[in-house]
Amino acid sequence: MAQKRIFSGIKPTGRLHLGNYIGAIKQWVAMQNEGECFFCIVDLHAITVPQEPKILKEKIRELAALYLACGIDPEKSVIFVQSHNLDHPALAWILDCVASMGQLGRMTQYKSKSEELKGKVSVGLFNYPVLMAADILLYQTDLVPVGEDQIQHVELTRDLAERFNHRFGQIFKIPEHRIFKIGARVMSLQHPEKKMSKSDDDPNGTIDLLDQPDEIRRKIKVAVTDSGREILFREDKPAISNLLTIYSHLSGKSVEELEKKYQGKGYREFKDDLAEVVVEFLRPIQQRYTQIRQEKKYLDQVLATGLKKAQAISRRTMNQVYQAVGLG
Repeated sequence: MAQKRIFSGIKPTGRLHLGNYIGAIKQWVAMQNEGECFFCIVDLHAITVPQEPKILKEKIRELAALYLACGIDPEKSVIFVQSHNLDHPALAWILDCVASMGQLGRMTQYKSKSEELKGKVSVGLFNYPVLMAADILLYQTDLVPVGEDQIQHVELTRDLAERFNHRFGQIFKIPEHRIFKIGARVMSLQHPEKKMSKSDDDPNGTIDLLDQPDEIRRKIKVAVTDSGREILFREDKPAISNLLTIYSHLSGKSVEELEKKYQGKGYREFKDDLAEVVVEFLRPIQQRYTQIRQEKKYLDQVLATGLKKAQAISRRTMNQVYQAVGLG
């Protein structure tokens, strides 16, 4: 029985943080034993908004090294850079000719980004969901692990695949999405009503995977708390609930165990302990990251091998697409 094929990716912008780890990469590591995994560095998506070229180039390598440092195994998974495989933009153009303006204009993330950019919206940002669809469909993907904010994009992917198949024949597999309910939404340390984000203007809102120990301790010390002193996971205590979520995922202890442990204790002791849990959890990741960055040839080899494996599959898909559409 063929393995399920799994595809996901992260943009090489900002700095990878605990929300990215708990909500995505930790889950990816577990999924490596579930199917054939393709974990992409989606740099073409990054340039839908302005980027500084030298910084972007560095961020691509930083993200690739962090994938490896966090446990993505190149012996089990395919790791590659999106822009190195030109089949991605090629399929995106063909799918652009299948998608409708109305569909793309209704994308929630596009509307949100458009408001933030105040009229400085690129065509690339408008087409972002079609490129994401191409990323997924190129590899005949079965399963796409996503956050709740990306479900609409996967639904668009399914719609474009079905529309293409109806018009040109059965070329694309129709992918399913999977949402990780537990820990999928790690919130800002300063604004617990908002998701922890690489684009957060407040640096105290995120704990980056490469933050040094003293910086981690400082950020947790100044993290906002709720009224009262009880350390409980409750809807009316979003700040403490968020810290408990982080503590639980990194320590392996259940939220119930942690509530019991800190019964009758104050926020200061809880935060001090949480800070040390985070520091010790990130220590081996940071050590492995430093080692990988020093081994330039190793990182180059991983990405080159991943690209070769990715292209072997995407080429087959594109040959079928070109033949079906009547190109070439």
